[in-house]
Amino acid sequence: MFLLVVIFVALLAFILGDAITNGRNLFGDHTKVAKIGGEKIDYLDYQRKREELNQQLEQARQQNPQQVANFDVQLLPQMALNQLISEKLVDDAVKNLGIPASPTMLRQYLLENPNPTPEQIQIVRQLQAMNVNVTSMAQAHDAIFNPKRNNLTQAQVEPLQKAWLAIENDARQQLARQSYVQLLAGTVQANDLDRQALYNDAISLSQVGLAYRPYGQLDEKKYPVSDADLKKAYEAEKNRFKVEEPTKAISFIAVNVAPSDADRAEATKLSVSAAQALRDSSNTLSKDLRKEGLSIEKRSQRASDIPAGSLRNFVTSAPVDSVSVVSESLRGFTVAKVNKKTVDVDSVQLNIVQVAGAALPAKVLARLNGGLSIDSIASAFSPDSVVAQAAQWITLYNAKGKSEALQPAQLDSLKNAGGRYITLVSGAEGSVLAQLAKQGSPKEIYDYEVIEYELHPSAVTLNNARTKLEKFLAANKTAAAFAKNAEKEGYNVQEFELTQSSNAVPRMQGYNMYYPDSRQVVRWVMIDGKPGEVSGIYESKDAAAPTLYVAAVNSEYKDYIPMSNPEVKQYLTDKVRRSKAGDEMMKQYQPKAGSMQSVASAMGVEPTQLDQFRFGMRSGVQDPAVAGQIAGSKPGQKVVLVKGDDGIYAFVVKGTSKDKTPFDAATYDQQYQQMFNPNLEQMIRGSKKLENNIYKFEAGE
Repeated sequence: MFLLVVIFVALLAFILGDAITNGRNLFGDHTKVAKIGGEKIDYLDYQRKREELNQQLEQARQQNPQQVANFDVQLLPQMALNQLISEKLVDDAVKNLGIPASPTMLRQYLLENPNPTPEQIQIVRQLQAMNVNVTSMAQAHDAIFNPKRNNLTQAQVEPLQKAWLAIENDARQQLARQSYVQLLAGTVQANDLDRQALYNDAISLSQVGLAYRPYGQLDEKKYPVSDADLKKAYEAEKNRFKVEEPTKAISFIAVNVAPSDADRAEATKLSVSAAQALRDSSNTLSKDLRKEGLSIEKRSQRASDIPAGSLRNFVTSAPVDSVSVVSESLRGFTVAKVNKKTVDVDSVQLNIVQVAGAALPAKVLARLNGGLSIDSIASAFSPDSVVAQAAQWITLYNAKGKSEALQPAQLDSLKNAGGRYITLVSGAEGSVLAQLAKQGSPKEIYDYEVIEYELHPSAVTLNNARTKLEKFLAANKTAAAFAKNAEKEGYNVQEFELTQSSNAVPRMQGYNMYYPDSRQVVRWVMIDGKPGEVSGIYESKDAAAPTLYVAAVNSEYKDYIPMSNPEVKQYLTDKVRRSKAGDEMMKQYQPKAGSMQSVASAMGVEPTQLDQFRFGMRSGVQDPAVAGQIAGSKPGQKVVLVKGDDGIYAFVVKGTSKDKTPFDAATYDQQYQQMFNPNLEQMIRGSKKLENNIYKFEAGE
């Protein structure tokens, strides 16, 4: 009976557990990436948006690789989410206000826009493949919605019609969003009173005598700060410490694993073997060398394209068949072999004519070879079908070696054409015709082979670093011990505050904004980390510079950063101490506030004269409250003593005047915008709370 009861209880627990799990899967929110107000962001929408950003990044890398070379891909998740949130909020506002996209706006966007969408360009290409001569969006629209006029059937154009209607729907949405954002931006405008107030501040001048003594380094014993002082100061400035999202304060260690002395010694041996391999046989490496990560690259370059330094010096000066380890450093080595030195034309000048369609290229080619000049193309043929580019220089060699701008067969055909035009490229959509107009001067071309090896820490080195860190963690299992003893073991501890929206752990310095692959640390902190706990070891996937990460959660807070936070406590302590010092100095100097000279002497400083003091415009007074008091004071002989946040000020307003600068409304409209700098995103969001779960979907388990 006892065994039956145990089995029954276990079976019941299993069934209930399974039911609860299935209930969570069926009725839970496991695909909710975020929630803004009452609007949810689903994972599928997020995934589509992130893929869209990935494609844009890849396009940017192809078009301008240097511009995005240091872009941190860990930014993409939050960028995708931010866009989705903005779109949802704007779409709600558009719907509530009933903002339409007018037919005129649609026409301008879809038919008259000089920068059509990729989807529109694809439709044009499909029509051209059907031998329909279209070069503009208006022509494409007419062709697909009036198929008989272009000898097309309804079946042929139906897919294109659906694609165009989808583009049109998307355009309506985009234009409505733009209209709303423009309307919203227009609500933040200066009125006549705003402009006049800014103008009055700009032209109002004061002649001010000023003495200033900074607090400097204050004695902690002379100006003690009690817990009651801190509590009072905290309550007075509590809103300064408000947090928008749940936040956790962490201590963080990043161990950058560098190659060891043994790794560098092995690299030196490897460079010798690589040089010997080049001497023994060109363009081949042994299996063992390939396992070490070595590969040979053959290059054909001009001297100016070879990387400057030891490699260029060796390749351009050494005899053919020479082999050398041209450079060796802590980062790796370079081995090169000179194969051949030749002379070749490095560029050609072409006259190029692009012709749309299948039949027209032959007619254009005949006219060109019959004597029609390239300058007369525009008058002889429709510019919608034929585009001419005269005297275009084509580089045959570049920094990567031999250019792929022209294939060898194409170049030979141009050289053998005797000055006639030839068909360089042809297809269903059209052809490219070209004539060799001029050849560049011959340059010396160097054919060489190169092995470039980047030295990385070995698996042994990485394991040793991990073992050392594991030993430290085994002896320091709490956040307090972690922070206290890390420095003794040679680890640098950094303090950070992470939120649900943290993209990764930020770097203190360097080109990248975040430590690579450190989003996994954020995931542990936000999901599993409790105050006082220490994480396991996380590892960057960057083989060139592997890094080990560990985090310890010191505290967490949801509404306000607590007074116990070290940075908050230090801020309040300094502020209270400065205030106490200011109170004492006010008593010390107040009785002597007679003439400016006597007050300045008592303060131990020299007075200064500000002949053109303007409020808020590089006034010469750092404390804005003091600057405001000076600007609001009338001329007189009385010296005013003021306790500022950064020191004690004594001033006397000796006179006032007006600048003769004329009023210009546009100037103060601009100043108003600069002063308030409206955050449209925050205006759209308003007081809606954001629940950000993105960290649950990123960085794996």
